[in-house]
Amino acid sequence: MTSRPEPDVARTGRLARGGVRPDERALAPDLARGCMLLLIVLSNTAFHLWAARHGASGWHPVDGSPLDRAVQFLMITMLDLRVYPLFAFLFGYGMMQLFLRQTAAGTTDRTAARLVRRRGLWLIVFGFAHAALLMAGDIIGSYGLMSLVLGWLFIRRGNRTLLVWASIAVAVLVVATVPAIHALLTGGLGELGEAGTEPSTVFYAAGEADLFAAVGTRLATWSFVTLGGGLLSAPGYAMMLLAFLAARRRVLEEPGKHLRLLRWTAVIGVTVGWLGGLPAALAHIGVWQVPPAAVSETGALRLIQDGTGIGGGLGYVALFALIAYRLSGRTRQARAVVAVAAVGRRSLSSYLTHSLIFSPLLAAWGLGLGASLGSTTMAMFGVAVWLVTVVGAYVLDRTGRSGPAEALLRRLVYGRVGRGPADPPSLTPVGSRPGVPRTGVLTEEKSNS
Repeated sequence: MTSRPEPDVARTGRLARGGVRPDERALAPDLARGCMLLLIVLSNTAFHLWAARHGASGWHPVDGSPLDRAVQFLMITMLDLRVYPLFAFLFGYGMMQLFLRQTAAGTTDRTAARLVRRRGLWLIVFGFAHAALLMAGDIIGSYGLMSLVLGWLFIRRGNRTLLVWASIAVAVLVVATVPAIHALLTGGLGELGEAGTEPSTVFYAAGEADLFAAVGTRLATWSFVTLGGGLLSAPGYAMMLLAFLAARRRVLEEPGKHLRLLRWTAVIGVTVGWLGGLPAALAHIGVWQVPPAAVSETGALRLIQDGTGIGGGLGYVALFALIAYRLSGRTRQARAVVAVAAVGRRSLSSYLTHSLIFSPLLAAWGLGLGASLGSTTMAMFGVAVWLVTVVGAYVLDRTGRSGPAEALLRRLVYGRVGRGPADPPSLTPVGSRPGVPRTGVLTEEKSNS
């Protein structure tokens, strides 16, 4: 139950409330974010293999043991260009929930939209610092820029407008993918793309031994990722607009009311996502011989992989929501579930912690361990890093403390209004099964959005 807003809130344009409260949490979004961070840390591992030999795609190494090749196959099929659409959906979902939470408490639409944009500006600052110090491929900045655009143009619009523009974004993606599908079906794979793609490790400065030169490279890459992803990403905008619609219907908070939709989305989305990544994976491991241009950044197989990523992202969202619905019927959550959800509650801090461990240990300007790892050992390292964040988040959850990055962002965005008690230990189930107490709204912190 929300408290009654102060009488002058509407007149002065003040916020009627601060950030999310502990009793407003739901299991599905937090569990989804916790699992998403595992997928993200795995998908980022290839960018740190700076001494390996890369092929035309520039992403994964083209050497290694049979086990390394199997790991590369699975990552290309299941993770590459599938995880970030999932991230975009959860980010957009949180944006809309922040807006709805404020307006429900009495904040004006205009003031709530301004809050969303202020948060987006601070996320760009966070992203800049992240890239300058650690990670060229930071996506905080690009999503912050997206939130500025969407907060200005769409967050106050009606459902019909959101659906129309989401459909337009999907249509743009389909149109861009059609030539690639045609090339695949007609055998003209060499007609699209260029074979000379540089390894992604170059743009990530993973192999740069000079610390200051690495900073310059990372910021140049970050600028491209932020501007290109934040202004021109059809998959990102499509996912975030669809997330706006889903948030208004509380799909993740109340999965029990949307089981049919979630089941069909999970089955169709994951199938489309994996099938779309399969051709590139087969070509990478040499089972299918294709022209080098076909697997380059603008090649046919890469375009198909990108175009079907939105299906994979939606499928993963639905799958995590169904898992949370199943788990929410238990009287007491297993510690593993509580710990993963705790990561989701502190996902900005966890995301930054990945880089804080990865870069100094793996990059050439640090200890340079990335030169001696292969795809399999790097994946194991990534899982270990994620487990470190799980343990850390669980400890914070048990002691009732927020993540440090979330606390800082809340203070910057809300000021004194954002002050409030830390989240308590989440030892009881939350969800929407009949007879199970439901907690409500999604958090506002970055990776909780």
